[in-house]
Amino acid sequence: MLSRQNKILAMKIISLFSVIRGYNIPIIVLAQYLSAIFILAPEKRALDIILDFNLFLIVFASAITIASGYIINNFYDSQKDLINRPNKSMLDRLVSQKTKLSVYFTLNFIGSLMALIVSWRAFLFFSAYIFLIWFYSHKIKKYPLIGNLTAALLAVLPFFAILLYFYNQISFDDLENQKGHFAVISAHAVFLFLLLLIREMIKDLENIKGDLVNNYKTIPILYGERTSKKIITLLTFLTIVPVYILIEIYDVGYMEIYFYTCFIVLIFFLLYLWKSNSKTQFLLLHNVLKFLIVSGVFCIVLINPTVLWHGKTLLLKI
Repeated sequence: MLSRQNKILAMKIISLFSVIRGYNIPIIVLAQYLSAIFILAPEKRALDIILDFNLFLIVFASAITIASGYIINNFYDSQKDLINRPNKSMLDRLVSQKTKLSVYFTLNFIGSLMALIVSWRAFLFFSAYIFLIWFYSHKIKKYPLIGNLTAALLAVLPFFAILLYFYNQISFDDLENQKGHFAVISAHAVFLFLLLLIREMIKDLENIKGDLVNNYKTIPILYGERTSKKIITLLTFLTIVPVYILIEIYDVGYMEIYFYTCFIVLIFFLLYLWKSNSKTQFLLLHNVLKFLIVSGVFCIVLINPTVLWHGKTLLLKI
């Protein structure tokens, strides 16, 4: 049996895990490594990428910086979350605001140090990233559209950290030969960005009560739910552009199955969106988008599934 003190400590650990959304961090780490192996550096051996210490430091810095971002976001949203997420908010409040800030600064220090070990460029990148997360949480997120765009951009930026890492190893003369490769990477990034932006727009519809009370100037508050739904519909149709580039112009292997499935799901998503008018319904739509994003991470392996079918290929991939 745990003593009362140990129970309190365990609850605080669970609370902090909830604040940093610890369930998201392994997905982010996996997404970065899979992106590196299958999209960013397909010409390299998978084992070389997995054992690349500098890449590990960048992924590690990304993970803890994102965790610190969740902390500062939770810090500024504590009042709003009491309305929008009362159950989660009560769990998160088991850790004091002072402790949250202490962990926030500690994680940022460690993340910056890891980046500095890699290079001064990585250090500058993560320093700017940390500042942007803070500025978004403190100011930008309260404003319509720019808050949504910034949130989606911040979610994609960690992948540009490893993109810059790999491209920094390419000579200037070889950059011309990498244009097609860069187009594929950009198309993947745009598709992910659009899904994340749609998700942020849905969150505004889902959290409209808390946003209204805390003076957040979101699109549904300023212009109404109908306008938000129109913008979400437009963004959903825009996902066709990067997917067309990936499927028709370049080769993404069996991952095209994922993109076709996404289109089918998004059609039903839009039909349900226009019928939705309650927090529960918007929460369901939010979870659908979250499922598409997370499943997209695992479906990256469909670009070259033989890496999974043959363990030898994973170790000796050329």
